[in-house]
Amino acid sequence: MTKILLSLHVLAAIVAIGPVTVAASMFPPAARRAVAAGGDAPDPSAAGTLALLHRICRVYARVGATVPVFGFATAAAMGVLGSAWLVTSIALTAAAAGVLVAFVLPRQEELLDRLGGEPTADRGDTVQLAVFTGVFNLLWATVTVLMIVRPGSTTGA
Repeated sequence: MTKILLSLHVLAAIVAIGPVTVAASMFPPAARRAVAAGGDAPDPSAAGTLALLHRICRVYARVGATVPVFGFATAAAMGVLGSAWLVTSIALTAAAAGVLVAFVLPRQEELLDRLGGEPTADRGDTVQLAVFTGVFNLLWATVTVLMIVRPGSTTGA
């Protein structure tokens, strides 16, 4: 059962978190291009691209909730719930989710709203979004490394 749970956990992470990290990373430069190319009004295809990237982030963020569910089930089956590497990973996962929900998604929505009305988004807005996205991605990369390396683990990996 542990192998099945671990497989589901890893698959959920790849399928859910991967698209969010990629789409979120693509959003700031796409927003800069949309504003720069638009002149007085943003390019409709660029605005459509941004809307699609934001939708990918929103939808896959919801799907991403399955990652910690399968993770807790796997950790319980392996008997490692109290391990320092796992507790740290849980805290970093919560932090990543917080950054996504509190900073990345709302700023994407703000930029989309601005492009829908007036193209007043400046470089500072997209740079700030890029920083938050980078923090989100760095947190997930750290969790991934901790899940692979598992410092202090006695499971033999």
